[in-house]
Amino acid sequence: MEGRLTRRAVVHGLALIILVVLPPLADAAGEPFLTTVASRILIYAIAAVSLDVILGYGGMVSFGHAAFFGIGAYTVGILMHHAFDGTVIPFLPWDWTGSVSAFVQFPLAILVSGLFALVIGALSLRTQGVYFIMITLAFAQMLYYFMISLPTYGGEDGLNLWERSSLPPLDLYDEWQFYYLTLVLLLLFLALMQRLVNSRFGMVIRGCKQNEARMKALGFATYRYKLAAFTIAGMGAGLAGALAANHTEFVGPDMMHWTRSGEIMIMVILGGMGTLYGPVLGAATLLLMEEVLQQITEHWMVVLGPFLVFVVLFARRGVYGWLVGKATDDD
Repeated sequence: MEGRLTRRAVVHGLALIILVVLPPLADAAGEPFLTTVASRILIYAIAAVSLDVILGYGGMVSFGHAAFFGIGAYTVGILMHHAFDGTVIPFLPWDWTGSVSAFVQFPLAILVSGLFALVIGALSLRTQGVYFIMITLAFAQMLYYFMISLPTYGGEDGLNLWERSSLPPLDLYDEWQFYYLTLVLLLLFLALMQRLVNSRFGMVIRGCKQNEARMKALGFATYRYKLAAFTIAGMGAGLAGALAANHTEFVGPDMMHWTRSGEIMIMVILGGMGTLYGPVLGAATLLLMEEVLQQITEHWMVVLGPFLVFVVLFARRGVYGWLVGKATDDD
C-alpha cells in the first residue's frame, strides 16, 4: 500500500508541476498555441471529472451529460449577447439585459445547469439500465434541437461572443491568465469532488452502484442520493461549459449533441472510471491524440478506436490505473 501511494504521489506531483510550468515552457519552445490547447484540455477535464462522479462512482451511464455542458455555455453566450445588444432577455419574468461579468455569468451557468440536471435526473432516475441511458440521451437531443430552433441565438449556426467574460483583476484575453484560472478551477473542483466521494454521501453513491437493493434495505433513500449526485455532476459540466464558451468565444448546439457526451465518456473510460484524477489524464490523452493525429490523417478515429479497445482490455483502470498501479482514490 505504501509503495503504491508513493507511486501515486509521484504521478500527481509530476502532473501538477507540468501543468504549472506549461505556459512558460510553451513560450520558451516557440509554441505558445500549446497553452490554448492545454486550456481546452483542462476545460474538458472538468466535464469528465463531473461525469465520473455519476458514472465511475454511481454507475449511472448518462449519454446526456453534454446537455449540461451546452447549457452552461449558452448561459454565458445569451447573457453576453443581450448585454451588447442592450435588449431584454425574452424568457425572464423581469427586464434584464444580461451581463458581461464572470461573477454573474459563471454562477448562473452552474445554477441553470444544476436546475436542468435536477429536473432531468428526477425523471431519468426513475428508470435503470438501458432505459436510463436512452432517456438521458433523449433529453439531451431535445435540448439540442430546441437550441437549433432559436434563430435569436444563431439557431444551427450558433452564437459568436463579442468578447470574453469580464473578471477583474484578470484579463481573460491573456492566454496565460485564462489557463491558470482554468487550472485553479479544475484543482478546486477535484478537491471538492474528492471530499464528496470519500464522505458518507459518496459511500452511499458507491453502495448504490454495487447493490442498490441492499442500500435501500439499510434505510438509505437511494433515489435522493443519486439525484443529488446527478445534479452536482450537471453543475460541474455547466462550469466547464461556461469556460468553453470563453475559450472558443462561440457557443453552438453541437456543444450539447450526443456525440459530445460520447467524447466526454471516452475521456472517463480512457483515464479510468472511479478515480477522479483519471478523467483528467483521459481528457489529455484524447484531445492530444486528436490534435496530433489530425495532422496526419482526417480518419484519426480509426487509430483511436483500437487504442480504446486496448485500454479497456488491458488497462481496466485506464491510463491512470496503469500509471499508479492498483492504487486508486478508493485506497
